[in-house]
Amino acid sequence: MELVVKEDSIRIDQYLVSKLNYSRSKIEKLIKNDKILVNDKKIKKSYLLKENDVIKIDEIKDEVIDITPEEMDLDIVYEDDDLIVVNKANGVVVHPAVGNYHHTLVNGLMYHSKLSSINGEFRPGIVHRIDAYTTGLLVVAKNDKAHISLAKQLEEKTTHRKYVALVWGIINTDTGTIDAPIGRDKNDRKKMAVTDVNAKEAITHFKVLERYKDTTLIELELETGRTHQIRVHMNYIGYPIVNDPVYGRRKIIDNTGQCLHAKELGFIHPSTNEYMCFTSELPECFLNILNKFKN
Repeated sequence: MELVVKEDSIRIDQYLVSKLNYSRSKIEKLIKNDKILVNDKKIKKSYLLKENDVIKIDEIKDEVIDITPEEMDLDIVYEDDDLIVVNKANGVVVHPAVGNYHHTLVNGLMYHSKLSSINGEFRPGIVHRIDAYTTGLLVVAKNDKAHISLAKQLEEKTTHRKYVALVWGIINTDTGTIDAPIGRDKNDRKKMAVTDVNAKEAITHFKVLERYKDTTLIELELETGRTHQIRVHMNYIGYPIVNDPVYGRRKIIDNTGQCLHAKELGFIHPSTNEYMCFTSELPECFLNILNKFKN
């Protein structure tokens, strides 16, 4: 498709939204993938069009998405008619996303059980997430009633979530609180950062468990649940997570990912109103690195 511009000083994304039956997000995706050129040159979505500019659009068909159940070994800590508490293994992505529709925790859970429908076909049952290379406990909703209850508890900050992490450096204080807003990193949109621009409140509490020669083992509790919150906060105060390939700023010991484990998870059961709390031991990948510093 080719368009010759008859206007001047209008952003290309605004122009194409007005001229074509495309959403802004689709236009942004086409620009990002170099499927939209102006005068045969790559441009940004903020590009200001000039009269007689020639826009070439290489249309791509929307990808057919098929989220299918897959048989998978799941470490299920607890299950009833309303929910599943699962101990997520290292390297497992929680739910499908663009370009990664298979071998996720959701694919395995769909094979195992019916899940709530609230989050659509990409994230059925998923109330909260942890990173692919963070291990530990997640609660998953099997029906919409349970999902609504669990999501409300997260929103109202009444769930109990405790993590264990190994960080670079010696933390001298025994306890601390990091209260710093988190948003997208302005220099790398795939990363998060402490920022005042389009940021959300983020609060992390930590307690020192053990100190070693070069590292500190800590326990953390979350008041909020922002993307990469612990990794961003610990990096922000100068004690990045050991083996974190994105925020670590230090040598990578192996390819098993950051030393961060979701150890405890507590919540009120959606049907019985009983408080439930589950714990998970540190996985082998974490212990292998921890023992290097212990020794």
